[in-house]
Amino acid sequence: MARPDFKALKEKVGIDDIAYSLGYRVNRQAGVGKYVEMCLSDESGKHIDTIVIRNPKDKANQSFFRHNAMGRGDVISLIQENIGSFHEQGRNQWEVIGNVLRRFANEPILDVGDGAYLTKMGYADHQLFDASRFEVQPMTEHLKNGMVYMAPRGFSKETLKSFAPFIVRIKDLRSERYSDYNIGFPYREPGKEDVVGYEVRGYGNFKGKVTGTNSTTAAWIVSLAQVENPLAVRNVYFGESAYDIMAFYQTNRLKLDRESSVFVSIGGTFANGQVMGIMRFFENAHAVDCFDNDLAGRIYGIRMASMLAGRHLNIVKTDDGVRISQDGKEVVLKECEMTLHEVAKHFSVSKRVSLWKPPKEYKDWNDVIMDRPWVQLAQKDKFERDAALEKRRSSKRSM
Repeated sequence: MARPDFKALKEKVGIDDIAYSLGYRVNRQAGVGKYVEMCLSDESGKHIDTIVIRNPKDKANQSFFRHNAMGRGDVISLIQENIGSFHEQGRNQWEVIGNVLRRFANEPILDVGDGAYLTKMGYADHQLFDASRFEVQPMTEHLKNGMVYMAPRGFSKETLKSFAPFIVRIKDLRSERYSDYNIGFPYREPGKEDVVGYEVRGYGNFKGKVTGTNSTTAAWIVSLAQVENPLAVRNVYFGESAYDIMAFYQTNRLKLDRESSVFVSIGGTFANGQVMGIMRFFENAHAVDCFDNDLAGRIYGIRMASMLAGRHLNIVKTDDGVRISQDGKEVVLKECEMTLHEVAKHFSVSKRVSLWKPPKEYKDWNDVIMDRPWVQLAQKDKFERDAALEKRRSSKRSM
């Protein structure tokens, strides 16, 4: 018998099967045809998440999306989003996903080697994080080298020394284009020691993540306390990148209590599993929004506050502003009004979230320590654009 692969399993297990097991139910009021809408509700019956499934009658070709563009993909993507909700075990997240699919497809669980797992499973779109491909050196032994990268970004040697135990130098042994070291910020799941990826910074403005980094449930999580006790943490400070959260620390270090603080980089992408897992681990703590001042950074903070309240907001940017909806209620705000304070006037958000944004003259905390003010171009709203267009047309007609 041929070994089953991801493609074959996807022919047997649909997005609707996984969604139903997670508590989603078909919203028949939205109609059933080429698309099916499935909603997840809280205990009171209010919808907290909605996904739209394409090709509901063809499991092999099903895909899903959300109206707010916050998450889309295939059945594997949906399992990955909710990987903590399943009881399957595995040596890595892809093996867990495979075992979840097998259970729903009534297939036996296979035992294959770690290194060739995805190849043998026929799923080449995702690659595993392979720690063996990197040469790793502790930053504590290479501070001078670290400052070559970080001094141009405004960081002091004292800041690097504080965070050095949580930073490494890494070299990709398989890279054909770049043979030097970069700075690596190890990603771990809350409370675990295993490294499951790296956020990377290099010369110039190079930044990224290494192949296979787990950005779904892991992040760069730093505690500077002398005695680490998750129950003693009072504030978890969230930034969009390692540089951002280090710059936040450098700017505000005299106001911070190191013994009760944790600093987190989500690496530029917001995943529900990252934030929820971290805040479950530090169960007595407040989440502090230190994200950027741009629209994306403000939406990150709003999503965090609604998610920790057990709610889900649909947020869609349109020509006339930003539309926010939940359970049939919709509010349209101008981009400049998209703040947690304003959204809290219309929707329930968690009191477990507070704000510590960069000064409004700066886009992010790294710009603060570089003293690089943010020059924002005034954006015309739809009516101003229409008026300007009509003025140009009128001038052409009069010529």
